[in-house]
This record gives sequence, structure tokens and C-alpha cells, in this order.
Amino acid sequence: MPRRRALPVVLVAALVLVLAAVGVAVVRPGPVAGWLGAEPAGRGTTAEQPAEPAPSAVLAGADPNAPMPTPEGVRAALAPLVGVPALGDRVHVSVADVTTGQPLFGRGEDDGTVPASVTKLVTGVTVLAARGPAYRIPTRAVAGVAPGEVVIVGGGDPTLAVDKKGFYPGAARLDDLAGQVRDALGGTKPTKVTVDSSLYSGPVFEPGWDDDIPTGGYGGPITALMTDGARSDVTRARKDHAAGNHWAERVSQPDLAAGRAFARLLGVPDAAVKRGTGPAAGAATPGPGAELGKVESLPMVRLVDMMISDSDNIIAEALARQVALARDRPASFVGAGAAMDAVAAELGLPADELTLADGSGLSRSNRISPSLLTDLLAVAGDGGRPELAAIFGGLPVADWSGTLAGRYSTAATKAGAGAVRAKTGTLTKVHAIAGLVSTADGRLLTFAVLTDDVPPDGLKDARAALDRIGAALAGCGCR
Repeated sequence: MPRRRALPVVLVAALVLVLAAVGVAVVRPGPVAGWLGAEPAGRGTTAEQPAEPAPSAVLAGADPNAPMPTPEGVRAALAPLVGVPALGDRVHVSVADVTTGQPLFGRGEDDGTVPASVTKLVTGVTVLAARGPAYRIPTRAVAGVAPGEVVIVGGGDPTLAVDKKGFYPGAARLDDLAGQVRDALGGTKPTKVTVDSSLYSGPVFEPGWDDDIPTGGYGGPITALMTDGARSDVTRARKDHAAGNHWAERVSQPDLAAGRAFARLLGVPDAAVKRGTGPAAGAATPGPGAELGKVESLPMVRLVDMMISDSDNIIAEALARQVALARDRPASFVGAGAAMDAVAAELGLPADELTLADGSGLSRSNRISPSLLTDLLAVAGDGGRPELAAIFGGLPVADWSGTLAGRYSTAATKAGAGAVRAKTGTLTKVHAIAGLVSTADGRLLTFAVLTDDVPPDGLKDARAALDRIGAALAGCGCR
């Protein structure tokens, strides 16, 4: 018999308060500015980084006193929708009431299913638990052994930019790091750059990725040093992104590409850039190992927000490795998967329903149950670990933002517009969605629908079928 979990009765009050605190219940999605207070000196608003606009209303706050749907009512609403041919033969569903934690509908809810990008919900929650929302990923430069040698040490920041024209707003920059190095060296001229990306181990591509992913524009080599998520043409990528296209050509050796960009800023020729390992930390500048400069990423809460809102696979893999590093495991695909599984267990989630080969969901070796996802969202919002609620900040809103911007706009699905806030996942034959939905009575539910046996050419029909499920929950009192 599938197990039924009891979640805290106080969940809804805590969740509503936490969602309001991070701008989920009543404002637009996007970076959770202000979650950590003022930015450190040098990170404030500049001409290149304008202030974020004031948020506009999107979602109404949930009513904890709204009537609760009944299991019979939810079953009547969903049963005709979950068995449609468009979703294939493996459709696994979990729906639960947030206030009481009562399961309202389940179909294979405890069965591990290929989750695609819904995996990022697990990545986001576990990295927030392991690192905390304020953690920043460092990129350092240290003195090498040879005179004039500068070692750039990758810390795993995938958003690092070369200069103010970087892809990710507010990212740490190599030109700032180069300026620190020049100041630290004084009159000594840099002559060589060594690229130390040894923080990561194992393959740069996960073996379970489809053959076209490494060069398909949505994945890329995962290295501890890179700039702009390994994008090869940042100007074009920014224009495409603004137009809603997240595809981008990636460089084949992100660490060396970043090292060469850094070298050019120091006046060092490309020929003098090599991979290597930096010396042990030294005590005095400019001795070997002495730190010559350091820049830091945006806080983790912002990185998670970008990963979720844009379904950024490169950021996801970097954050998965941060979980591994925080738990003293190898920063590899295998180490990251094991670490995320361990952190999920620490949060009280059923580890036997979670198998992770990567952090992005590109791997077909991943397995997650729908009920684990609904539990995960509840844990993130129950107030016991308020830092985990940052996961909600980037969730797309139906018919308004992110991967749901062009969905829930038909007559059959418009009831879900503005009422569904969820992460989607798509691979060939795999279609998934998991998140929150407010019913017609204002009751907050958590739901997850995962299907991994859809006809290969069935993307459009499968998405429409998933949207009808969310719209059905949003449009009924289900009592």
C-alpha cells in the first residue's frame, strides 16, 4: 500500500507568510532582491546594472480558511484527464492540500519517474539547505610558482562574466579580478596564466545525457571555471534570451576559454595559458599561493532563482556540485547526486524515491516520485527552514512568465492562468510539471504530474494535457 504522509497542520500559515516574504504570493517572479538586505559595497545599482522595477501584482494570496477539496472531488476532476492518450501509458500524479498535508489524489504517486527539468526543484532546495541563501561562490587568483605566473582558480561560479557585457546581470567579473591582480603585483608584469579547474572531477558530460545534448545548445561541458554559462557568443545569447529563446552555442573547453579571456585582460598572450594546479596557499604576497584577488558570485538565493525561472541547465549542474562540496563529496556528477540524495534525506524526504545522476534533469537516469516533489514543496514552505522558501521565487507563473509564459492561454486551460506556479520538465517522451495551484475557492494545493512514455512527436499534445490538469485544479472547488 502506498504510504501517506502527514504534514504539519501549521503548514499553510507558514507557507503563506514565507511566500509573501520572498515575493511569491503577490508579486511578479524573478530575482528575490532584498531577501538578504543591501548588497555589499561595490555591488549596488550602477549604470550597467539598473535597479529592478517595482513588482506588479500577479498572484493573490492564498486563503488558509478556504474550503478544502475532497479526495472524491479531486478524483472526479482529474480522473478523466490523467488517462488521456496524449500522456502515454506512465502517468504518475500526486496532489495534496497544503493546509493539512492530506493527499487528495494519487496515481503511481510513489513511483520513481524520469523527471526532466523538474529535477531542478530538488537541486534548488538541497543547495539552499546545504549552502544557505547568502553563500557566494568565489573565483580566486593566486600567485604561481614561476615569476609572473598567475593562477586562476575556478570555484564553480557558472555566471562569471568577462566584463560588464556578461550574460547574467550582476555577475562577478574577470575584469574586476584582473584589476585586483595588477594592484597586488605592483610593478611585476604577468607573463603566464595557469587555469586551475581541478575542483571538479569526473566527466564533463553525464553519461545518461542524450547524444545531442552536449552540443545541442541547452547543455555543455561542466567545468569549475567558465564564463557566461559557457556561451560562445554572449551578445547573440542575450538577444535570443530576450526573445524567449534560451538556446545558445557553448564553447567546448569552458575553463580554457575563461582563462584566455582573463589572460587578455592581463596582457598575457593565449599561448601562455595552460591548465594546471595552483600551489598551496601562501602567507605573503607575492609568494607562491598568495591570493592576488577574489570575486564572488551573486548570493545563492539569486542563483537558484535564475536556475528555476530560466530552467538553466548549466547553473543547475554547478549548484548540484555545491551540494557535493558542502557535504565533502567529490564535485562530480556522481558525488553531486549522492550529496543531494543525502540532503533530501536530512530534510525528511524518502530517499528511496529519489535517484539523481545530475542536477539539471537532462539525464534519463534520474528518477523522482511525484509524492516526493509535493512533499519537497511542502517542506520548503513549512516555515521550519525559511531559507528553503527561496525556491518559490523563480517558479514560472501560468500564462505570464518563464516556461509557462505561453501556456494556459486556451479556453480549456485559462482557469489556470495566474493560479498555477510551477516548474516544468521536457525531454523526448518525458513531460512533467510540479508546483503550487490555488483553487477557485482560494485553497492552496501542491501538485506534481510526471509522465515518461509519451509518443516522441507528442510534445504539443502532452503539454496541453498537463495544462488541463492544472487548470482543472485551479477552476474547481473540487468538493
